[in-house]
Amino acid sequence: METRQAYDEWASQYDTNNNKTRDLEGLALRKLLAGISFDRVLEIGCGTGKNTGWFVKKAKEVTAIDLSDKMLARAKEKIVSDKVHYEQADITLLSWTFTDKLYDLVSFSLVLEHIKDLEHIFKEAAKTLRPGGYIYIGELHPYKQYSGTKARFDTPDGLQTLACFDHNISDFVQAAKKYGCKLVDIQEYFDGDNRKEIPRILAMILMKDL
Repeated sequence: METRQAYDEWASQYDTNNNKTRDLEGLALRKLLAGISFDRVLEIGCGTGKNTGWFVKKAKEVTAIDLSDKMLARAKEKIVSDKVHYEQADITLLSWTFTDKLYDLVSFSLVLEHIKDLEHIFKEAAKTLRPGGYIYIGELHPYKQYSGTKARFDTPDGLQTLACFDHNISDFVQAAKKYGCKLVDIQEYFDGDNRKEIPRILAMILMKDL
């Protein structure tokens, strides 16, 4: 199913579905970013606001972007704050016209699995970052992808599976490196913290060169 249509359909049940990937990624973001200071955040893939509320408590300004209007509508209902500016946008377009400022942090939560061309995304993200600013990436782990796991949800018409692209860990790191962003932290998160199983979430922090 096409990504925007899928998330529009998923929006009404996204917060209530049993979703280990959604929940563990939210935990990963909070753990990995807890020790980093940032005033201005560009949140790519805000969805229904599962991380937006946390950003609002930590930052002075949040620009929350999502491809799905219905996901954004849910986020706006849940997170009402003068600190947040919501906007519908497609980050695969030639240039990002939804921002005209520099950010301390650009975050991607469960977004890049739906993106084929990572280089374009990191090129545009680097443009929006101040020197020394950070990129956070939280994704379904490549090992999970290799095993056949994909974003999916139940509907009255049956199980809907979203279009996804497999990316190796090095794909993220090397694409970001081309635009002056280097890896500074990487963590893997497991269901039930059972490290004998395949990790579910890959989380990374990259920093733009000073």
